[in-house]
Amino acid sequence: MILRKHDLLLQDSRARDDGTDVDAMELCFELLSLAGAIDRDCAARLRPHRLSEGKFVILSLLRDRPRGLPPHELADGAGVTRATITGLIDGLERDGLLRRVPDKADRRSISVRLTPQGAALAADLGGAHTAWIATLTGDLTMEERKMLRKLLRRIWMRTDAGRAAEPVS
Repeated sequence: MILRKHDLLLQDSRARDDGTDVDAMELCFELLSLAGAIDRDCAARLRPHRLSEGKFVILSLLRDRPRGLPPHELADGAGVTRATITGLIDGLERDGLLRRVPDKADRRSISVRLTPQGAALAADLGGAHTAWIATLTGDLTMEERKMLRKLLRRIWMRTDAGRAAEPVS
């Protein structure tokens, strides 16, 4: 399950025998490998629909919003920059899945809305994709899920991002 590059780092650490907890390193690398595998599977499931994960998120955010959202709200919701959201919107608009609608009261403002084709894809793919995601941990008992969440949070809090984040209750 560990990538070759990580295996080489582990071998090097074992050879140095400098007191590094190689077992802890190996566990981290296994977690990275799992995250990478999930990302690759996700990309493979979205590819036939000509979607990236970012584009899928945009479709999902707009799915139940017939009046659409302004680009800055899409960027915030997707966790991307405004420059990135522009590229995602451009691509989805080019594919006929959404459109920009000018605000009649304020011509400087626009709303991004799904086209009928985009709404159909969001509805069809949304359910299937979220169901697939749920299967990844679906066979864990509630106690196992609780323990895994607790352990993942402990690891998260050791990352720079975790230490900088708002405290999670």
